[in-house]
Amino acid sequence: MSSPLTADTVPRVGPGFRLQWEVAQNCHVLLYPEGMVKLNQTAGEIMKRCDGQQSLQAIVADLEKAFDATGLQGDVQAFIEMAHKQRWLTWN
Repeated sequence: MSSPLTADTVPRVGPGFRLQWEVAQNCHVLLYPEGMVKLNQTAGEIMKRCDGQQSLQAIVADLEKAFDATGLQGDVQAFIEMAHKQRWLTWN
């Protein structure tokens, strides 16, 4: 079982899932043996930063810089927690 999500947590795509850009769908998708999850733009932007290298804090900072926004911590954290419950993301 993963530890609780904190600012220092480093999320990555869960085992059995693969994130990729799907030209035909014009979006990021999450592939798994039983099918595919079509991600909206926001989810795709978050998921592609969950590379096992960046902490939650770094992901939020990168998104805020990329989209010239502030106050994204709560929304990003909520998405990552939901994605973890779906087993799309994992961390130690």
